[in-house]
Parts: sequence; structure tokens; C-alpha cells
Amino acid sequence: MTTSYSSGVGWFKSSRSSNNANCVEVRFGGGEVDVRDTKDRSGPMLTFDGRSWATFVTALRTDSAS
Repeated sequence: MTTSYSSGVGWFKSSRSSNNANCVEVRFGGGEVDVRDTKDRSGPMLTFDGRSWATFVTALRTDSAS
């Protein structure tokens, strides 16, 4: 995981996001996934490799199914 800055295109917010101001956006590209705070789009972002992101999403799905 790395931290960097970007205001680029290709970002999207989860369809499960609500209006409670606790949303993040993600962007896929080059085998990596970038994550940033929707409220601070010019602020820092986290970058994960594809395998780490897949593990994270699988854990979320498994936890929500419990």
C-alpha cells in the first residue's frame, strides 16, 4: 500500500454509499486500486495491489454474509 496524490479521472463511488459523509471513491488501473475520501478529492489516496484489494473485498462480503 502506498499513499499518493491525484485528482485524475475514472473514480467512482459505491452504489451502497449514503449521504452520511462517510464515503470513499475507488479507481482501477494498471493492476492497482486507488482509494480516496469523497469529501477530500485533492487529498491523499491509498493505492493497493490487485491481490490485496481482492482479499479486502472478499473479507467484506464474507463478513456481511454472516
